[in-house]
Amino acid sequence: MGRKGTGGLAALTALAACAAGCTVQPSGADGERRPPVRIEVPGRTPSPPASRAPDGAGSASPSGAPSARRAPRVLWSPGDSGRDVRELQARLRQVAWIFHGPTGTYDDLTVEAVRGFQGKRGLPRTGVTDTVTWRRLLAMTREPGTWELYLMGGQPADAPDPRCRSGRVLCISKSTRTLRWMIDGRTVSTMPVRFGSAYTPTREGVFRVYWKSRHHVSTLYDSPMPYAMFFSGGQAVHFSADFAARGYAGASHGCVNVGDEGAIARLYGQVRDGDKVVVHW
Repeated sequence: MGRKGTGGLAALTALAACAAGCTVQPSGADGERRPPVRIEVPGRTPSPPASRAPDGAGSASPSGAPSARRAPRVLWSPGDSGRDVRELQARLRQVAWIFHGPTGTYDDLTVEAVRGFQGKRGLPRTGVTDTVTWRRLLAMTREPGTWELYLMGGQPADAPDPRCRSGRVLCISKSTRTLRWMIDGRTVSTMPVRFGSAYTPTREGVFRVYWKSRHHVSTLYDSPMPYAMFFSGGQAVHFSADFAARGYAGASHGCVNVGDEGAIARLYGQVRDGDKVVVHW
């Protein structure tokens, strides 16, 4: 009887000490330790075991309180440049948040576009591209091709120069880097173009197409000039493989380069000798 009473008192003492729920490590009569026994206290729900928090979701402190949520990693921010920034701009252009470039440089217009995209989707309007913003943009857009990455560098074509409003005209704007093909004031097609450098500028003024050469090769620079439409000396509107590959990273020797071969092939088939050419700002 004495041993039973002592055992019962020990069990009650252990239960009181574990009022919040605990484990007890009993010992057998021979002194051997037994597996722990969980004592559940009625009315209390046992705490779940601690687990490792996923990346970016915060983690538990030693006291059990959650820590501050980890900010998403920044991928690109103002001042960055390169092919990845160019892709960001191309994708923002697909969803109509940006209308310039791609330039490959994270400029002020890119900051404003990212900020607008973020705000529309309930994300912090930081203007920098973090992993959360990038994943959302990827889900809404398609992989941009070479044309989107490098050749959509001009803004939308501006209003036609008054000299372009009558007749058959190649209306070429240096300010927006675009060529409009117009007939009697109506725009037939528009395409981005590239001009000469500061050392070999494209001449401005009103000219006429005086010679067309489908498979022309420059005698001065020994470079191909397919679909060439000459309008001033050796300067012509023509397809440029370099423009198609590098975009606005390069420049011509004074000619008006077109990087979309299909577009200039169609244009070449429509333009006639004697058609007007207007190059303006």
